[in-house]
Amino acid sequence: MSRRVRIASINVNGIRAAVRKGMLDWLEHADVDIMALQEVRATEAELRAAVPGWQIVNDEALAKGRAGVAVASRLPSADVRRVLSPEPLDSAGRWIEADFDIDGTRLTVVSAYVHTGEADSPKQDAKWAFLDAMEKRMPQLAAHADFALIMGDLNVGHRELDIRNWKGNVKKSGFLPRERAYFDRFLGAAGQEVAAVDGTTGTGLGWVDVGRAAHGDVDGPYTWWSMRGRAFDNDSGWRIDYHLATPALAQRASGYTVVRADSWDTRWSDHAPVIVDYDV
Repeated sequence: MSRRVRIASINVNGIRAAVRKGMLDWLEHADVDIMALQEVRATEAELRAAVPGWQIVNDEALAKGRAGVAVASRLPSADVRRVLSPEPLDSAGRWIEADFDIDGTRLTVVSAYVHTGEADSPKQDAKWAFLDAMEKRMPQLAAHADFALIMGDLNVGHRELDIRNWKGNVKKSGFLPRERAYFDRFLGAAGQEVAAVDGTTGTGLGWVDVGRAAHGDVDGPYTWWSMRGRAFDNDSGWRIDYHLATPALAQRASGYTVVRADSWDTRWSDHAPVIVDYDV
């Protein structure tokens, strides 16, 4: 017998600031079972104080007040991993895996915060290394659990549909062809040759973009809007917060929702929560 598990991915843009602005009021009515949090910017003690009553596992960034990821749940996690790659990698505060036992079924949840990057700079080199490590880790995760889910602010708009002003961003980090090519391979048919947007070929990993599967070929729905200008009011956003699921889990997904605030001044983050129900 399956059980509905409601899972949210939320870049909180600082957990303490989000709570001050009303996150807990929203959470009280959201009926969420598991949350993947990014850009927490807090110690474990500060995080636990900010969202009391949740089971929390986290990975802090080495630099205080930067990055930080966590998985918060109503259920205790059975196993936790904080290392993305055996190679030296700038992933502190950017990757955490948690296994859950859902009535005898293993569910693996990842909260990921990919580097913002900056074209032709060391910041972009760190982003390439992180995406390389993700590409190696994803088949391992799929082998580890039939039901696996990578969520978070992945800081790449995969397709032109994912950014309102895509033409103005083709040479900027977040929409570079090489970045988008990773997602072509992540989401390509498993084991099949994939012709990527940057002209390269590679092997598809078979994961499913739950948001795109739910909405089809439409603009957005966007999950992040710049704080500058009237980006939110004009819905000039980016879809960079994802649920990437193994095929078995994607088949059990329903109710994909981007929780866009009613107005600019009622937001408690520059990102919107992305919620999906899974029958596990």
